[in-house]
Amino acid sequence: MFHDLSNALPAVANAPQLSPSPHSAQSVRTEFRHRPAITVGIDGVSIRDVVAVAREDAMVTISEESLEAMRSSRALVDAVAGLEQPLYGISTGFGALATTYIESDQRAKLQQALVRSHAAGAGPEVEPEVVRALMLLRLSTLLTGRTGVRPRTAETYAAVLNAGITPIVGEYGSLGCSGDLAPLSHCALAVMGEGTVRDRSGRKMPAAQALRNAGITPVSLAEKEGLSLINGTDGMLGMLCLALHDLRMLLSTADISAAMSVEALLGTEAAFAADISALRPQLGQAASSENLRRLLDHSPIVASHKGPDCTRVQDAYSLRCAPQVHGAARDTVDHAARVAERELASAIDNPIITLDWRFASNGNFHGAPVAYVLDFLAIVVADVASMSERRVDRMLDPMRSQGLPAFLAHEVGVDSGLMIAQYTAAGIVSNLKRLAVPASVDSIPSSAMQEDHVSMGWHAARKLATAVDGLTQVLAIEVMTACRALALRAPLVPGPATGAVCDRIGRDVAGPGPDRFLAPEIEAVTFAVRRGDVVRAAECVTGSLH
Repeated sequence: MFHDLSNALPAVANAPQLSPSPHSAQSVRTEFRHRPAITVGIDGVSIRDVVAVAREDAMVTISEESLEAMRSSRALVDAVAGLEQPLYGISTGFGALATTYIESDQRAKLQQALVRSHAAGAGPEVEPEVVRALMLLRLSTLLTGRTGVRPRTAETYAAVLNAGITPIVGEYGSLGCSGDLAPLSHCALAVMGEGTVRDRSGRKMPAAQALRNAGITPVSLAEKEGLSLINGTDGMLGMLCLALHDLRMLLSTADISAAMSVEALLGTEAAFAADISALRPQLGQAASSENLRRLLDHSPIVASHKGPDCTRVQDAYSLRCAPQVHGAARDTVDHAARVAERELASAIDNPIITLDWRFASNGNFHGAPVAYVLDFLAIVVADVASMSERRVDRMLDPMRSQGLPAFLAHEVGVDSGLMIAQYTAAGIVSNLKRLAVPASVDSIPSSAMQEDHVSMGWHAARKLATAVDGLTQVLAIEVMTACRALALRAPLVPGPATGAVCDRIGRDVAGPGPDRFLAPEIEAVTFAVRRGDVVRAAECVTGSLH
């Protein structure tokens, strides 16, 4: 439903200028001058901005243009707040109660009650980086000036982020439609000075105490503000942004681990030739093929079995088809990134204030666009990890490893080598296949059938986060296995790029030898993969990989 409120425009033009709050962007900027900062404005934020705030504690500043836009749209809300006509979000209830009229003297109470009742999450605590990401993204929508929220409310939101205060959000509570309601409600509750949070040091405490310690005055919500603080796809979008950031690094790592496995298994780089890739002009495949060529360039091991005496006709699919699988994964990531970038530039609220100053009821909060790509990425992650595990298994099998000892053991029979590391990878891959089952195909109606189709995007994001962690561990096991296999090829040595990776891993993991406690080594290599050390080691030789 559209409410044409053009007759309220004079009130917007003559809106009083609000005084800066104690937590304005300027005052926060002064307090945290030594920290990196991002500026949030009308045009939204980038994936990189989300990562910076979520993981690097970057400070948030607010553009003056956004504050001005908020003043104008708030003046419109103030102008219509006293009208007798029912207006969703201002003078009616919510969801199935949208036809219930609320008297003017109860409308501020309505907003506070909405947040309190919707802060009904349960389950384990969500990671602080996820909470910070979703708070930044809700703030970004507020700063488009399309929601009618007061500048002071947005400034307080930014102040909470900058103070390192993280509301405690439970695993369950969002169905991915009408936004990530419960997660965002827990955040809004903290801005009101209620609920439970963790401070910068990780201490759990009442929100009122944390805000008081930081010198932040809680917000008393005005008309429409409670609804605007909880009505968005910010949780699922924040997790998508974090996953995209991680997957770009992990797909480069997958190319590196595949190149190491090609060397370890005396494979060939011939299938990765540029002219072959050009016959199937998939962009991701071309990028992965080029990465593999650069990683295997000047490899003494690859050169050692070339020539007329070589009996190898072609490698197994897990080696030969790596560019096709890794490349398709890259293309999927690129598609998901385009969806994320469009969502990052969106103003999502219901009702929304249009550019021609109408209140418009809408369904933009439905998480389907984000949920679909989250599910698509979970499929991709499972397949890349599955191929990686197959290469690990091949290096451990003396029937297929081209002369390597069984399980890369020191004394076969006495030692088991890396036998159970492959079990671990296989167990993770099996779980990844279950996580690849789409969440977005499910829908459980809610709110007395008013919300009769939901996206389940939050749950798609939660399982993708688990899947990305699993892929990280599987790739780490492949890197660790390939390093040992390459060491066992001595006196042959790997190429400069893969050799640099082996040198980096060698700082944490000893070379071939009698059996030893493997779990700490898997953990150490996983940490190196997650931190990007494997990619950086290779790029010291190859230059920037795709």
